[in-house]
Amino acid sequence: MRSLDLNAVSWRKSSYSNSDGGECIEVSDDFATVVPVRDSKNPHGPVLTFAADGWSSFVTAVKDGAVGA
Repeated sequence: MRSLDLNAVSWRKSSYSNSDGGECIEVSDDFATVVPVRDSKNPHGPVLTFAADGWSSFVTAVKDGAVGA
């Protein structure tokens, strides 16, 4: 897999993030085939990337309550 240039991407905080700033993730919608994910408390730390279709399935499962918190 080739590396992604994440220097200029737009990040958005998960709607499931709590209001006190803990347990937050940020995702980027800037790529068609992959979804970069990072810890909002450590924006210069590691980034995980997921296939877009896999990420979509995961988000749907969370919304449907199939994945426990």
